[in-house]
Amino acid sequence: MSESPGGGRRSSPATRLVRLGVVDVERAERILRRPAVALVLDDPELETELLSSLSGVADPDLALVMLERFFERCDAPTKSLFQHDQDFRGRLLDVLGMSEALGDFLVQHPEQVAVLADGEALSRAPIAIEVRARLLAAVDADQQSELAKASSDSTATLDALRIAYRRELLGVASRDLSQLAPMKLVATWLSDLADAVLEAGVAIARSGLPTDSADCRFAVIGMGKCGGRELNYVSDVDVIFVAESVDGDEEAAMRTATLLATGLMRACNETTREGRIWEVDPNLRPEGRQGALVRTIDSHVGYYERWAKTWEFQALLKARHAAGDSQLGERYVEAIAPFVWSAVEREGFVEDAQAMRRRVEENIPSRIGARELKLAPGGLRDVEFAVQLLQLVHGRSDVLIRSRTTLVALEALATWGYVGRTDASTLGEAYSFLRALEHRIQLFRLRRTHTMPDTEIELRRLGRSMGFRSDPVTELITVWKRHAREVRRLHEKLFYRPLLLAVARLDAGSARLTPQAAEERLRVLGYQDPAGALRHIEALTVGVSRRASIQRTLLPVLLGWFANAPEPDGGLLGFRRVSEALGSTHWYLG
Repeated sequence: MSESPGGGRRSSPATRLVRLGVVDVERAERILRRPAVALVLDDPELETELLSSLSGVADPDLALVMLERFFERCDAPTKSLFQHDQDFRGRLLDVLGMSEALGDFLVQHPEQVAVLADGEALSRAPIAIEVRARLLAAVDADQQSELAKASSDSTATLDALRIAYRRELLGVASRDLSQLAPMKLVATWLSDLADAVLEAGVAIARSGLPTDSADCRFAVIGMGKCGGRELNYVSDVDVIFVAESVDGDEEAAMRTATLLATGLMRACNETTREGRIWEVDPNLRPEGRQGALVRTIDSHVGYYERWAKTWEFQALLKARHAAGDSQLGERYVEAIAPFVWSAVEREGFVEDAQAMRRRVEENIPSRIGARELKLAPGGLRDVEFAVQLLQLVHGRSDVLIRSRTTLVALEALATWGYVGRTDASTLGEAYSFLRALEHRIQLFRLRRTHTMPDTEIELRRLGRSMGFRSDPVTELITVWKRHAREVRRLHEKLFYRPLLLAVARLDAGSARLTPQAAEERLRVLGYQDPAGALRHIEALTVGVSRRASIQRTLLPVLLGWFANAPEPDGGLLGFRRVSEALGSTHWYLG
């Protein structure tokens, strides 16, 4: 310790660095003394401000290492901006202290730091149509046309797309790390960015078509997290390709469309000097890898009518037009929607969905099982599978709970009584936390991973990025485990709920009661006073409350159960009395 000018005790530089979160103090002191950094921090007050800013980043050690490398490459105006603009300084350190990959990008392309200098733009959400325009401009394509065509399909064009993509990603990460947006918004922005990349990829593919190629309409359907607009920083982007002829020559149109599809995949999948973007995965298409890469709408419909398996209908729940011909894409989505919402009528649908979840768990490698955020018990898939199954069972007769997006669907399920509000809130909070955790893990090296790290330094960085500061590792693991326990508990409660099987086994005509059909159904079931029973039903189901809505769905099942009792009329009367006594609670879903 040393004396301060006022006679008090002042912390040594090393102590101050430790207090700010630096681990390797000797390295940090060396960096601060090296010319690349010292010449920028030529004012002791500026150095103090820098160190103060470091205390708020995920990994102060990483931030200093990357800052030195960046200063070695950037120009004088950027260094001056760093000296005089505290907000810019904070945004840059946030990124450098979390993402080694984006730091490397800035070292390689220091001019791209201009994204972080525009504080006004970063204070607003990115607008999808503007993101699309910027990526099309990067490949010299017409931004106003649905038939946009890039200047070429050369490696230089692919490099330009990669630079533009990472520039947009840098803006998303800055907004994310500055806590300006919740996870669900970040996922939406990443999905909009993916749509823009796909659009630019189609434009690149179009530029490489032979001059004698037949005209065709071509659309890219987003599936999985892309379709649900809930992408991670690094995901395979699942797609389905659909096309149709313009002049009636379907065979020629399919040849052109297949060239567009393969060209798009090359534009995204190929590794160039600027790396790769992510993999475009078309294997959710009919017949998977063995099936045609591109089909017409009629061909898709024919397959889903005759051959599709249960999991394929669950996957179609997420289908959304993402790029290419928008009218064709929307017609595809409209054509396959009936298959999604009638899938529950397939024999063994619920049992198949439950068995599929068990198989996923059984195939998790034992070496990473406990650290798997996505597939392990208590992970993201527990939430997603439960929400999707509830939607598919009850959404057949209730359009209000149909949504591609997990959190939106969960909110709708709670609003209309299919999930208790407390359970939905607990699940939503846990899912948001786990997805944010997944985002932070991937952001470090921009690699596709869903596994919690197992080293102290990585856990510390991750914990600090999630807002845990006093004991980042312990706090992070404690909260993660608590959320995982709650997710697993609620998954087992909702995913294996007996009423799901019962509702799924109703025929389509019985899924909703109508006054005309109800009295005859009651008589057949053995009710002694069908008219009186119908009055009880009307009392239970009248109105637009969540209780009335859920009881309209469940009563066909309950009436069958009451019919197996000695006095069906008494059972129904008792149910009405209990329901009225308990009011708006969701007791019958427990």
